[in-house]
Amino acid sequence: MTIIIFILVLVALIVVHEFGHFVAAKLSGMRVDEFGIGYPPKAWGKKIGETEYTLNWLPFGGFVKIFGEDPEPGAGAPPRSFTSKPRILQALVLVAGIAMNLFFAYILITATLAMGTTRALTEQEALQAPDAQLAIASVVEGSPAAEAGLKAGDYILETLSPEGRYTGPQPTAFMALVAETEVGTPIGLVVKSGEETKTVALTPKAGIIPSEPERAALGIGLAAVGTLSTPWYEAPVEGAILTWELTKQTAIALVHFFGSIFTLSADLSQVAGPVGIAGAVGTASDNGLAALMTITALISINLALINLLPIPALDGGRLLFVIIEAITRRPIKPSFANAVNSIGFVLLVALMLVITASDIFKIVT
Repeated sequence: MTIIIFILVLVALIVVHEFGHFVAAKLSGMRVDEFGIGYPPKAWGKKIGETEYTLNWLPFGGFVKIFGEDPEPGAGAPPRSFTSKPRILQALVLVAGIAMNLFFAYILITATLAMGTTRALTEQEALQAPDAQLAIASVVEGSPAAEAGLKAGDYILETLSPEGRYTGPQPTAFMALVAETEVGTPIGLVVKSGEETKTVALTPKAGIIPSEPERAALGIGLAAVGTLSTPWYEAPVEGAILTWELTKQTAIALVHFFGSIFTLSADLSQVAGPVGIAGAVGTASDNGLAALMTITALISINLALINLLPIPALDGGRLLFVIIEAITRRPIKPSFANAVNSIGFVLLVALMLVITASDIFKIVT
C-alpha cells in the first residue's frame, strides 16, 4: 500500500509540474504536441486540437512535449516552436512548472489548515480541541520519569494523587496537582506509549530542575497536543505565510547541502532519496490524510526549488541558457546545450544513486 500511495503522490507532483509548463506554453502560442500521464509505452491516447493527451504504462510521473523545445543541430526555429518565441516567454514556460509546484503546496497547506492539523496547542486552544491530549515533550535524564521508562511522544491519559485525579490536556493543571502533592508521595500516571497503555508510579524529587533545585519534580516537559482547524477565512492567509516560511527554510537547507558537496563535506544521512521519501510518505499516510497532504506539500516545495537550481537538465539550467541568450543576443548552439544537459543528467542520476544507496544503508543498519 505504501508503494501505491508513493506512486500516486509522485505522479501528482510531476503532473502538476508539467501542467504548469503546458498551460504557459499554450498561453504563449507554442505548439504542444503531447501531454502525457506516466511514461511510454502508450496505453491510451486521444488527440484534441493539435495536442494528444495520453495515458502511459509506466506510472512514475508525466511529461509535456512542446514543439521545438530541443532543436536539432543546424535546424532553424519553425513558427510556434519553443525557440521561435521571445526569451521572456521561454523563461515563463520554464518557470511555470516551478510556480505550479509551489502553488500546489500552498493549496495543500491551506486545505490542511482548514481541515485541522495535529500540533502543539496553547492552554486556550487545548480547551477548544476535542481530541486534545497531554503529551510528554521531553524527559530529563536521571529523573523519576526517565527511570520509569517514560519518553518524549508518550501521552498522559490520567493522573492520580492523594490530592485528586486529573484527565485533562492542560500542562498547568497537571503541574498544579503535582505541586500540591506532599513531598515523597507517589503519583500514579496512566500513560499511552505507542499502542501500549501502562500505569506507573512516580515520586517527585528535588534537584531535577537546575533553576529551582529545591522544587520536587518528575522530570518531564509537557505540551497540549490536538487537532485544531483554522477558520476558512483565515486559512488562505495562514497557508501563504506557512508556505513562504517552509519555502525559505527549504531553500536555505538546499543551499547548505549543495555548498557542502563542493567542499566534500556533504552529510548524506540528512538527505532522503526515493526510498527514504517513499518511507516518509508511507508513515504520513498511516497518520491520516492531513499528514499525507503535509508531506506531499513539503516534497512539492523541494521539487520546485531543486528544479530552480542552475543545473543542466533541470528547468533552472535551461533557464540559465535562456538568460545567457537574452544577454548575448545569440542562441547557444544546440549541440553544446544538448551535450551539457546530457552531462548534467548523468551527474544527477549518479547523485540519486548515491542517495538511494544511503537510504538503503540506513534501513539495513
